[in-house]
Amino acid sequence: MKIKDWEGIVLIIGAGDIGKHLSYALASIAPKLEVVICGRTIKGKSGIYLDLENDDSFITFEKNVSLLNKPIRLVINTSGFLHSNSIKPEKRLTHINRSSMIKNFSINSLGPILIAKSIEQFIRPELPFVYSSLSARVGSISDNRLGGWYSYRASKAAQNQFLKTLSIEWRRKFPLAIVTLLHPGTCNTKLSKPFQSSVPKDKLFTPDQSSKYLLNIISELNPSDSGKFLAWDKSVIPW
Repeated sequence: MKIKDWEGIVLIIGAGDIGKHLSYALASIAPKLEVVICGRTIKGKSGIYLDLENDDSFITFEKNVSLLNKPIRLVINTSGFLHSNSIKPEKRLTHINRSSMIKNFSINSLGPILIAKSIEQFIRPELPFVYSSLSARVGSISDNRLGGWYSYRASKAAQNQFLKTLSIEWRRKFPLAIVTLLHPGTCNTKLSKPFQSSVPKDKLFTPDQSSKYLLNIISELNPSDSGKFLAWDKSVIPW
């Protein structure tokens, strides 16, 4: 698949570091694609506003996407939630509470599948199309050896199940469509900042590095890869 030759629209969901660097890299390697960043911090004409926790926002999002008047070729969801000033990853069972679990699932699990629901109407069956959403290795159930981080792990595992199921449905509807879950590695962003002390220097990627790894994967995908959970180095992660 040669995305460098594609024409149409790329939607990047999430205006954080990885999302911005993906837009920079795409402008270089696929100049015929118009990149549109979508997220809660988007204002004015710089992109499309989308709040993954607001159903009305999805309705407005769909209307704005329909106005682009070009085929949607690639959608990359970079959004995710791990911590805030009041919510931290749980180290043990006693740290669990309902509100933090709901917050994790709202963004990490429900967000990606609701994005898919909104963009389905814009997929053209005759054109190759990719929907890639960022997951995390800690969302792998069989790879869970350390425990902890209950809500984040479970919400990423739920996302994996949602999009694996989606890949099966879309394979029937859109034979040229590809759905993948991508682990970007540990990237030096606000999301991972408090948890980087144990990460080897050669495994802590800049947003630019991580973005290029992700696009290398996407550029080599085929329809037979739909439904896979892939790491930044192209290895398959067990569910």
